[in-house]
Amino acid sequence: MSSSSPVVVVTGANGLVGAAVCRALVQRSAQVRAVVRRAGTAPALAGVVEHVGDFADEAFAATLVSGADAVVTTVHPMGSPRDVQHRVAVEGTPVLARAARDAGVARFVHLSTAGVHDRSAGVGDIAEDGPLLPEGSGDYPDTKYATDVALAEVGGLTTVLVRPPAIMGAGETSVWNTLRPEEARTGARRENPARSWAWVHVEDLAALVADLATGAIATAEDPEQGPVAGGTTAVLVAGEPATWGDYLGTVTDALGVEPEWTDEPVWTGQLRTDRARRWGWTPRVDLARALEELRQGLTRG
Repeated sequence: MSSSSPVVVVTGANGLVGAAVCRALVQRSAQVRAVVRRAGTAPALAGVVEHVGDFADEAFAATLVSGADAVVTTVHPMGSPRDVQHRVAVEGTPVLARAARDAGVARFVHLSTAGVHDRSAGVGDIAEDGPLLPEGSGDYPDTKYATDVALAEVGGLTTVLVRPPAIMGAGETSVWNTLRPEEARTGARRENPARSWAWVHVEDLAALVADLATGAIATAEDPEQGPVAGGTTAVLVAGEPATWGDYLGTVTDALGVEPEWTDEPVWTGQLRTDRARRWGWTPRVDLARALEELRQGLTRG
């Protein structure tokens, strides 16, 4: 990076992941341009400056990336109609990527998802070259992968596609600590307890993203050693092995409801994080802590 205090643009800075990334960047002495759609929603942290607007607007995007060292994109309107997901992510995110390339930004770090990989029964462990879901698997995986492809087509930019599975962490908008448990409370609690439940804590995810954005993880010719300069490199990130019995069992126990366990064939493999670990990343939040945080959040209310 160009200085000891790199300038990093973060989209979706008011979200669970975006806010955690902002915190991690500030801890690394970065200056953060926090992009949000509503004024007053960016994290109130020293070194964080709020920028309100639509990053898919070319003029606004150019302003955001001017003089920046890195860009982190976390926005994807999961749960929205497919056309909205396509417009915001598949069409909008590359606008910012092209602006970053044209401005000479060193790194473009995009929050992808491990959900683009096929985790059907019998697939086994999955690394970055693992099988992908076919087109038509769902609005979310379809549009997430289409965004990855669109970003890879923006030449001349060092792009990293960070692919997490279920992201744990307390927050009103947290899918796995708040929204999924609420669904379980009202009846969505049928699952095979042996099915692998791949997860990562938001703090560990943010640490990897921040290290990538600040250049703490150097580029390399071999993607197993670091992001490829001028290319697009995917990296899986996940915590220790767990099952749906661990996750849904904790949720239902905390809520005082009964799970509906099944025994159909399910995926029992793991996400391989060898690449991330060779890059120097090590998760600090273990399964016990993540599940206890989940339990406390559900019983506190």
